[in-house]
Amino acid sequence: MRHMTMTALTGLFLLAAPAPTLAQARPAAETPRIDKLRIDRARIDRMLAAMVEDGRATGVSALVWKDGREVYFGAQGAADREGGKPFRRDTLVQIWSMTKPVTGVALMQLWEQGKFRLDDPLARYLPAFAGAMVQDGTDAAGKPLWRAASRPITIRDVLRHTAGFAYGDGPTAAHKAFAAANPLNLDNDLAEFGRRLATVPLLSEPGTEWHYSAAVDVQALLVERLSGIKFADYVRTHIFEPLKMREAAWHQPMDRLPRLAATYLKQDGKLVRQADEMTQRMNFPGAKLTMGGAGIVAPIDDYMRFARMLLNGGELDGARILKPATIRLMATDQLDPAIKEREWLPGKIDGGFGFDFAVRTARPGTPERNRGAVGEFFWDGAASTLFWVDPANRMAVVFFTQTMPFDGTLHTDIRKAVYGADYRGPEGN
Repeated sequence: MRHMTMTALTGLFLLAAPAPTLAQARPAAETPRIDKLRIDRARIDRMLAAMVEDGRATGVSALVWKDGREVYFGAQGAADREGGKPFRRDTLVQIWSMTKPVTGVALMQLWEQGKFRLDDPLARYLPAFAGAMVQDGTDAAGKPLWRAASRPITIRDVLRHTAGFAYGDGPTAAHKAFAAANPLNLDNDLAEFGRRLATVPLLSEPGTEWHYSAAVDVQALLVERLSGIKFADYVRTHIFEPLKMREAAWHQPMDRLPRLAATYLKQDGKLVRQADEMTQRMNFPGAKLTMGGAGIVAPIDDYMRFARMLLNGGELDGARILKPATIRLMATDQLDPAIKEREWLPGKIDGGFGFDFAVRTARPGTPERNRGAVGEFFWDGAASTLFWVDPANRMAVVFFTQTMPFDGTLHTDIRKAVYGADYRGPEGN
């Protein structure tokens, strides 16, 4: 959103003001544009069916909320192919990294309460992170040399993936150290996760590069430390219950297990069912680790209530979760132009990254780019789930499936179905 005017930003999130008098009327240059986007239900139906027919998914569903009402819901295919269970509206889905925006909202509630400042050092609240190290070349034997980071990790870094944390194994010595420490082992609690991660060197100096990372799990640990409440309990009482997200949870009761969608892995061009115990371990009855970056299971309507709250500027049906200004802050590109290393983020969007959201700052530049409007913010999940909030069109969309590894073509196609293949957003953005 960094290229949008303050007038435009305010208009996206605040309730409409009373109509101006003739004397107060806006000049022609400020007349709001006419919204030309129309939802073609048949086009979305066809696209969902094609995703199943061409073998990219066993089952899919999509829900579109626009102009204050539901304008589309559709589902195709199977949630459990072998069990003959269709993908339905009440199907429970592992949303994986779509958990991350929920965690960010929880942490920003505590920011609104003055519990921390965005540019506070992380170590002020989690002292184990005071000694962050980065690689400084290698010795004569080729072993890595380490030195202290040039500045502390800040909470802003943790919110925008510029802390320098890793997220698994990889090519560098820091990646290897992360894998050896195994902080995200499901037998760890959040406190043990933090102790282990704090011993792992950083991939880069804080604030200099964008690396998708375990930073959102650090956010969850911060929520526990700052609130004095277990993370899952905090989210339930401060987000899920006020929003009437009645089934979203990390730890599901066993009687919901039959409604959980199976996960399918693409192998040799075919979708093969993942072992059920792999799908269920985090949630039934639940692992020791409640991750900030993954783990929520939800039906599509529950997640749409979260998306609608974001679209409404932090409020839904009388429940105020965050202030409008805080939503705008989270949905504004926070990456300095000097941050050139951004991993695969540019492949997802013409834009940057805010606090736990990717943020669109430019119209789609080429025909193969994902469709959308400037000001959109979104995130997705490892099993190819997706949601986005489009304030310019007063719209939120949730797309569910359970295909791994992540298949970005599904996202390109659902966006084409919602917007039309040639849509580039409002003129002037």
